[in-house]
Amino acid sequence: MHDQIKSRARRQIPAVATVLDALGRCDLPRPMVVDVIRRNLSQIRTENQVPEFELIIARVSRSLDELRASRLQPIINGTGIIIHTNFGRAPLASDAIRALNEIGAGYSNLEYDLATGERGPRCSYIENALALLCGAEAAAVVNNCAAALVLIVHHFTNTKCRTSNAQRRTEVIISRGEIVQIGGGFRIGEIIEATAAKLREVGATNKTTADDYARAIGLNTAMILKVHRSNFFMTGFVESPSSKEISALARKKRIPFIEDLGSGAIVATEQLGIDHHEPTPVEALKSGVDLVCFSGDKLFGGPQAGIIAGKKRLIAGLKREPMFRALRCDKLCLGALQATIDCHLNQTTTEIPTLAALQISENEMHARAATICSGLQELPLKIAIGCGKAKVGGGTLPKSNIPSVTIDIVPENSSLADFAAALRASNPPVIGYIAVDQFKLDLRTIFPQQDGLVIQAIRAACRE
Repeated sequence: MHDQIKSRARRQIPAVATVLDALGRCDLPRPMVVDVIRRNLSQIRTENQVPEFELIIARVSRSLDELRASRLQPIINGTGIIIHTNFGRAPLASDAIRALNEIGAGYSNLEYDLATGERGPRCSYIENALALLCGAEAAAVVNNCAAALVLIVHHFTNTKCRTSNAQRRTEVIISRGEIVQIGGGFRIGEIIEATAAKLREVGATNKTTADDYARAIGLNTAMILKVHRSNFFMTGFVESPSSKEISALARKKRIPFIEDLGSGAIVATEQLGIDHHEPTPVEALKSGVDLVCFSGDKLFGGPQAGIIAGKKRLIAGLKREPMFRALRCDKLCLGALQATIDCHLNQTTTEIPTLAALQISENEMHARAATICSGLQELPLKIAIGCGKAKVGGGTLPKSNIPSVTIDIVPENSSLADFAAALRASNPPVIGYIAVDQFKLDLRTIFPQQDGLVIQAIRAACRE
């Protein structure tokens, strides 16, 4: 009897085509919509009771809304975090966007020599320009900084020892205080060990000396790695040798010395109004480091890329690795990166949005805030201009707080969480944060051309 009742209930479940017709026009690809309908109907078949048809349509509509929200799309960043990893890190310069359009829309000389009419080297201009920018003998590019580190470690730990043609050097020496965790839960140690290398930790969490490095060097030492602690800081009883000290030791022992700078600061951060110094590739290489690697989409202000610069013979060795081809960048990344490099070389860094955001004056933001507030009068909310502390973000300069200006909102007809959710559901989504019982939008990370969209989104959120 129970099975008969269940069988009759299942017959009440509408057909896929019926639900599809009831939904009407949808802006998602039809196969995706059909898949969502089938998944929902399959779930309903496992339940004890079949919902009313209208409830089924509402359920499918919510699933489609969730699917639509998961599509890659532009958002308005009101968090005050300039290099927000969850938001795609560095916005690109207008020249980089133009390069994406020009290169992506047609063919390019990616691996073609226009002078000879034959196959040519890939991204030679970019490599030469990066070497010049970093004060290096040579440079290479892969698809992110983690890939750069993997390539470097793989190369040096697969190089045979000079004293024995049969033995590979597999140990990578690193200070315990530099085995950091990066975004997504990945740890530097795990990334290195993925290449089959062995970590040789030296020193203590808070204190590592040059002697610690010296005692660890042996016949199995492949390289010394220094990782810049860009996403955290330590104070108190803390000590670590300078890059110059470590490079002198590495040179004496004929061991490669590599420094992962992470953030990719090319311009001195003090020039950007930041009171903490971020080491640059030029500084690291001048101190005697053999190779540096850093991200292209942080303070460099370009697309996701892993940039390696340093000694010519070492760069040449990396580029001979079969793994280098697996990690190389595509034409769109290279086009955007080339435009960003040119901005640095031409010293037009104010055209790079990340660097420009760091230099916006508080007076300019106050003027914009006043205009936004004037466009939100007579709405059911309390609104005021506040003071904020923006962050560089992206695992960069964790001690730096940059003075900023915020729009502070307290809605009268909804909770702060519901108001924030309504703004996230707008088109484009507007993302802020809740603090001291207010919803806040930081203007340092909202582009001036987006102010009108912010006003529209807040007005729409108040109508819900």
